[in-house]
Amino acid sequence: MNRKKALISGISGQDGAYLAQLLLSKGYEVYGTARDAQMSSFSNLVRLEIRDKVKLESMALNDFRSVLQILTKIKPDELYNLAGQSSVGLSFQQPVETLESISVGTLNLLEAIRFMNRPVKLYNAGSSESFGDLGGNAADEMTPFRPRSPYAVAKATAFWELANYREAYDLFACSGILFNHESPLRPERFVTKKIVAAVCRIASGSKEKLHLGNVSISRDWGWAPEYVEAMWLMMQQDEPDDYVIATGETHKLEDFVIAAFANVGLDWQGHVVTDASLLRPTEILVGKGDPSKALKKLGWKARYNMHDVVKMMVEDEMQATAKSRK
Repeated sequence: MNRKKALISGISGQDGAYLAQLLLSKGYEVYGTARDAQMSSFSNLVRLEIRDKVKLESMALNDFRSVLQILTKIKPDELYNLAGQSSVGLSFQQPVETLESISVGTLNLLEAIRFMNRPVKLYNAGSSESFGDLGGNAADEMTPFRPRSPYAVAKATAFWELANYREAYDLFACSGILFNHESPLRPERFVTKKIVAAVCRIASGSKEKLHLGNVSISRDWGWAPEYVEAMWLMMQQDEPDDYVIATGETHKLEDFVIAAFANVGLDWQGHVVTDASLLRPTEILVGKGDPSKALKKLGWKARYNMHDVVKMMVEDEMQATAKSRK
């Protein structure tokens, strides 16, 4: 039997690396793209020890010719679109780049699949940020989008592009509307990794203070390696559909901070400074997902909650800190 071919756009990021690892374990032939594959370090793939098991190509998502060229060359069975600007905070500083990298990139993939006229299943990385602020209510697949950041606007645009092409051209295209999911592969510009890294430095003797914005916001935090399992499950269904992926639990950022310090035997008070410069122009106060459809149709349920995620991230960071000191 021929092995299934999967192409991951955005393979260098957290989700792309874990997804590549999962697909390799299932016997796939895995391809990944970056804007410049020759210059990219692919450090996450190196860290997971799969860099030499993945075939890498250069592809510019906002260049239709580049997208069509790579898809025609590889002829993937499954295409996972995880690329594009991924920071909510940065999107306020770079709104045009954010909108173009996400919405135009997704549109180019859809058009390329339509032009190829061969069966390619497409997964699109949606985002819970598209829901906006729901006043503490849990969001499901029928909840309207009310985006509150340039990033969320871009993700909502890509979601509706996908829905339109699915209906108009009968493409197998699905969006995973993922709530926050973390891991040691997160870069430090994400607040969860920023917290964990600072906590571990403080535990190792650093006198620094952890500067944070609004610690009263609440989020639904999950474990990234199991969220990519949900992506794969969506692509194995007979019919394409969209799914909310979440734990169903909500915790304050303050709770995340308290848990991180507790994991190294410290009280958080005295180590954290509220910094007004870190507040965003608009902010979602509470994010909470209802993943019941994913459980019913995919058989997927989160096994790890926020406290598990904090513990695993802190343990990994402490090990990395200890190694760097040797």
